Amino acid sequence: MSQSPSDIARNVLEIESAALAQLGAELPADFDAVVDELLAIKGRVIVSGMGKSGHVAGKIAATLASTGTPAQVVHPGEASHGDLGMITADDAVILISNSGETRELADMIGHCARFAIPMIAMTRKSGSTLARSADHVLLLPDAPEACAIGMAPTTSTTMAMALGDALAVALMQHRGFDKERFLTFHPGGTLGAQLLRVSAVMHRDDELPIVPAKAAMSETLLVMSQKGFGVAALVNGDRLAGIITDGDLRRNMDGLMDRTAGQVATRTPLVTRPDTLLTEALGIMNATKRTVLLVVEEDHKLVGLLHIHDALRAGVA
Repeated sequence: MSQSPSDIARNVLEIESAALAQLGAELPADFDAVVDELLAIKGRVIVSGMGKSGHVAGKIAATLASTGTPAQVVHPGEASHGDLGMITADDAVILISNSGETRELADMIGHCARFAIPMIAMTRKSGSTLARSADHVLLLPDAPEACAIGMAPTTSTTMAMALGDALAVALMQHRGFDKERFLTFHPGGTLGAQLLRVSAVMHRDDELPIVPAKAAMSETLLVMSQKGFGVAALVNGDRLAGIITDGDLRRNMDGLMDRTAGQVATRTPLVTRPDTLLTEALGIMNATKRTVLLVVEEDHKLVGLLHIHDALRAGVA
């Protein structure tokens, strides 16, 4: 009886996971030297390969670039027709070829040799042309491909991509690449939103609904209506002294218009800091059923207002 699709899938995953375990146990001897080389260069990491290895090269370059190591893909075919000029003596080159005999890489190998550009081979064949030409070799284990005929690039590309991830992570940690720098390269999407600070989206300056403690409630209601946040921030100079919310208005409905803002305000408002992660601030609002947080600096100086809609618009869910 032929295997079911699920059985085939499990077999593929078992073969590839075994190869990754082997790669971890037999990490290339040159790995540390490659990391040192890439940390030392002044230019970029050029990554290249042909066919499926070219797709792997694109992913590795993208991961390097997004984690603090400038990188670029150069297609070997285009390199032979002028794009070799993209590769400078300040760069290092990673060439990916499972067999190590990919003809299309010949011009890039020659270019690296001619201009003494550090070249790193990622290959399964230690005695191949690519490996013998390289300054460093990231040797992949001789693990079987996961396809039925043992020829389609499956296990080999998985190992190459995983080794690229290992390089990128090692480099980013040695560079001290932190969350702030990660945000610089990921301003959009969920990743960027998760790293945003309150200061990036909060309202400030003339947008703030500010009233002094002695303000009449008629004036206070006008400010609350004009600013559109449903609250007013009570201030003493530039220091936060309280907050007036819809709940405060309801609790003081009798004789409301005969009172001052200071008589109606809650004097201990819930606040946050400008450098608080937006995700954390949203968690506070959800837990306390608030739609607004006032933002203060350490000396309780009022510097902003965060509305729950600001967090949602930024992509924090």
